[in-house]
Amino acid sequence: MAGMLPFDAASARRVARTYATHDVVTQRERTLALLDVRPGEHVLDIGTGPGQLLEAIAAAAGPDGVAHGIDPSPSMVEMARERCGDRARVDERGIDGPGSLPDGPFDAVVSTQVLEYVADVPAALTEIARVLRPGGRVLLLDTDWDSVVWNVTDRDRHRRVLRAWEAHLADPRLRCTLGPRLRSAGFTGVTVDMVSLLNPEFDTDTYSAGMIEMITDFVAGREGLTADDAHAWRADVRDRDDYFFSLDRYCFRAVLP
Repeated sequence: MAGMLPFDAASARRVARTYATHDVVTQRERTLALLDVRPGEHVLDIGTGPGQLLEAIAAAAGPDGVAHGIDPSPSMVEMARERCGDRARVDERGIDGPGSLPDGPFDAVVSTQVLEYVADVPAALTEIARVLRPGGRVLLLDTDWDSVVWNVTDRDRHRRVLRAWEAHLADPRLRCTLGPRLRSAGFTGVTVDMVSLLNPEFDTDTYSAGMIEMITDFVAGREGLTADDAHAWRADVRDRDDYFFSLDRYCFRAVLP
């Protein structure tokens, strides 16, 4: 999986804290409602991370269902296994080409904030189709980084920071092509929903607060930005009375005929 941020134990714990914030919990509830897991279903979660979504899928599928999560990060896999226990299976693997996913058939496949890191999206969609049963459904949620709004004073530095941040992605504008690519992979009934994150004030218990720290650490040394530049940007977006942040994500759903 190209461009993935490295997740050691410390960064995995930081991501887990971000995923536990109110706005991401709300996003997860919306994702679950759109996925509509039914008792007894077999569901694959690609890029399961710390396992919060997988845990909820296991609860929805019930004792007769199967919740299977995969993630390429050993630290994330460890956290997901600890969270889910024997209610779900978690394997250390990614979506890296033909045969990379566990054999199905699955009733549903879900992947949140993963495909934007994958270099060969058509191959990934073909692999998802391979493990779905006929009539199975897929839900793919990824971020539109062009939609980010942060209140800052130094707009030029902010643009440089966001350009540098794009280097952690394989395709920062995946939402423009994902619908046609799903159809090309043989999926039908493609629908798109928007999921927005809004933090109108600074709070450490928000998605944007966690992202400030991750972006600050990542961009130093990129696009001509020094560590001092990165920390000045951090102060510019965070340490203000008129803090404001919003971000859009797009949730694509489709069915395998």
